[in-house]
Amino acid sequence: MKALQMRFTRALPGIMLWAAACACTTSNQNASNITLDTLQLLDQGRCLFRSMLPSDTAVQVLVCVFVVMTIISLLINGCTLCCLGSSEDLSWERRFALLKNLIVSDVLLIVTQGPTVIYCLLQKTTLPYGAWCVIQFFINTVCVFCTLFTITCMALERYLYVCQAMDYLSILTTRCLYLMVGFTWLISVCLTTIITALLSLGHNNSLLGKPITGLLCEPDTLESHLGFPRAAAVFRKVVGLMVALLCIFSYSFSYLRMYQVARNAVQPFQRVNKRARNTVMFYCSMLLLQLLPIFLKIASDALWELEGNMAMIRSLDNPGGWTLAGTLHILLLVTLQAPPCINPLIYGLRNKEVREALPMLLRWWRLNR
Repeated sequence: MKALQMRFTRALPGIMLWAAACACTTSNQNASNITLDTLQLLDQGRCLFRSMLPSDTAVQVLVCVFVVMTIISLLINGCTLCCLGSSEDLSWERRFALLKNLIVSDVLLIVTQGPTVIYCLLQKTTLPYGAWCVIQFFINTVCVFCTLFTITCMALERYLYVCQAMDYLSILTTRCLYLMVGFTWLISVCLTTIITALLSLGHNNSLLGKPITGLLCEPDTLESHLGFPRAAAVFRKVVGLMVALLCIFSYSFSYLRMYQVARNAVQPFQRVNKRARNTVMFYCSMLLLQLLPIFLKIASDALWELEGNMAMIRSLDNPGGWTLAGTLHILLLVTLQAPPCINPLIYGLRNKEVREALPMLLRWWRLNR
């Protein structure tokens, strides 16, 4: 018995060394497999990226465009928001309270979207599917809905101010204004939660970490990555179309009624009529520019439906078929950057009150440096 114990004791270091060697080999194999999988996913993402942007020059131009638009948007929105917040004369006005809500939505959109696209362009790869992809999709969708609802409320507020001037303060009370702002966020979050929940039906753990066919988790690319959950796609398209039509109808009704009231009130003065007509044309043109990403999205949705789901997803051996969808994706990303840049100019800096308050903000900033 003692002899066996002595032999076991002598053999124990060898056994431990052998076990450690086996564990080290297994660990190295696992690390090698993880590294290999990571490299394969990276190559897949770069291949999908090249199928959309084969030219390095185009990539460099897009990087400059997104960097410049992101900086300009943050500067303009930040200055306008500070200007409205620091002015006691502007803070109480209903239209500027709605403008601040619009600016907050635009800033959230640009902060989650701009850096993500710039990162993908610099890395020359598409965005991997994961937690950030879903978070970015959720925030961007909420901001888009909130922007549309806020623009609708701003148009209705102007209609009440011009056409119902006697009852303006009694109709649009402070409480009503707060309810209106809260409603824009509540309904946007609810709609986006339903869309995200329907998309989660196509979730598969094996898809985590794999690159999507785009630089941003916008609906088409995310739906294609998750296998086209039909319920999510139909709900999103129907709700998106209804919200866009509601915005267009409310905007058109409000400004056309304002033009009719101004025209009837000053019929003998053609100069004033011309000014009212130019104002209506300006705001309607700006609405079309703001809704350009929505129109592109509708065109993209129609393209995916017409050509079929499988026709739009090409294998890596044949990336050339992705050119049209990739081009629409890039155009959509660029146009999504435009509204946050122009919204403060349309509804804020174009107003005389805001322009007059801006120098006061600059003087205050210099005194407190």
